[in-house]
Amino acid sequence: MFGERRRRLAEAMEWRGDWPLEAPWIRHAVGALPRHRFAPDRVYHCVGRIYVPVDRWTQPDRWADVIYAGPDDPTVVQVADGRPALTIASPAAVVAMLAALAPEPGEHLLELGTGTGWNAALLSWRTGPGNVVSVEPDPRLADQARRRLDGISAEVAVETGDPAAGRPDGAPYDGVIATSPAERIPWTWVAQTRPGGRIVVPWGRTGHLLLRVAEDGRSAGGQVRSRPQNSTPCDDEPRRSPAAPEPDGLDGTGSPEGIGVTVTADKQTVWLRDEDNVLDVSTSQGERP
Repeated sequence: MFGERRRRLAEAMEWRGDWPLEAPWIRHAVGALPRHRFAPDRVYHCVGRIYVPVDRWTQPDRWADVIYAGPDDPTVVQVADGRPALTIASPAAVVAMLAALAPEPGEHLLELGTGTGWNAALLSWRTGPGNVVSVEPDPRLADQARRRLDGISAEVAVETGDPAAGRPDGAPYDGVIATSPAERIPWTWVAQTRPGGRIVVPWGRTGHLLLRVAEDGRSAGGQVRSRPQNSTPCDDEPRRSPAAPEPDGLDGTGSPEGIGVTVTADKQTVWLRDEDNVLDVSTSQGERP
C-alpha cells in the first residue's frame, strides 16, 4: 500500500531538487524510517474548510494518501477548535531543516518538540544511539513518541518539559533543532549550544532560520533560508512567526537579499537586507538568565 506512494513522493522531491546532494544520508534515513510508521491511526484531511478525520483501519488507502500527499504537504494529526493543533511537518521542510542542521555521526543533539517522533528518529539514524535528547511539552505525546522510538530501537531520550527551557542537564549540544516556529529565540537555546554549534528553527512561511553560536558563546547569528510555504490545506493564509518583520520583500512585493537574525542574552535583532542596504530592523528585548 505504501510502496508506490513513497516512490512517487521521493521522485517528486528528486525532480524538484529537494534531496540535498551534500547530505545523501537524509534520503537513506527517510527510506529506512518511512513517515507512515510515525503517524497515528487517525489523521485529518481538509474537505472544503473542515478537517475530517481519516482512520487507518477503516480507510487505509485514504489514510496513506494523506500521509504521502506531496512534498510540501504536512500531515495534520490533531485538530482543536477547527484548526490544526499538531502536524507532521511536510517532507520537504523536514529534509531542508535536517540539511541545515548538518548533523554528523556521534554528535550530541537537542530536539525541541518531539511530536510523533519521526524527526527524532531521523536524527538518531544519523548520529547513532544515545546521542539525541528530545523535549516534548505534552506528556501524552511524549509517551506515544517514546513507544514508537523504542519500537524501532532508536535510543532517543524523550523528556517531558518546556521546549523554551531546553534541557540543561545534557548541555552543551553540538546542534539544536526546534520543530515549531518561535516568536523569539530563547537565550537558553544559545547557552546550551557549544561555541560553533548550530541552531535550526522554522521561520513562518519564509523557511527556516540557521544560527551559529559565536566562538565566545556570547551571541548567535545567521540568516533565514527560504523555501516554499508549509501551510495546511484549510489555512486562509500561510502561518508565520510573529518575530518576522513585515517590510517590503516579505509580503511578496519585493525581493530581499536575505533576512538575518542576531541573538544575545539581552535582545534579538531581525534585519532585512537588499543588496548592500539594510531595509528594516526589528529588535525585541530579552531577559538575561
